Amino acid sequence: MERSNTVFIGRKPVLNYVLACMTLFKSGQDTVLVKARGQSISRAVDVVEVLRNRFMPSVTVLEIKIGTEQIQSEERTTPSNVSTIEIVLKP
Repeated sequence: MERSNTVFIGRKPVLNYVLACMTLFKSGQDTVLVKARGQSISRAVDVVEVLRNRFMPSVTVLEIKIGTEQIQSEERTTPSNVSTIEIVLKP
């Protein structure tokens, strides 16, 4: 069950995700969860840093969780491991 305060990081530009985080904070969310997998992890870190340094300096990082998910692809017979990150932000 995903919460309504979650921003999933993908391939869009960083500022799109920064705007999504700001919108969630302005709508009254007390925390925002930024989630990313694989190569999007560095973009997730960029989103948090741009948000904190340029737009909302009061935002603090409450928690950072890292992990690994096993993903089964149709081409491979064995599952592959993908790194994950979750960053919890508070205004």
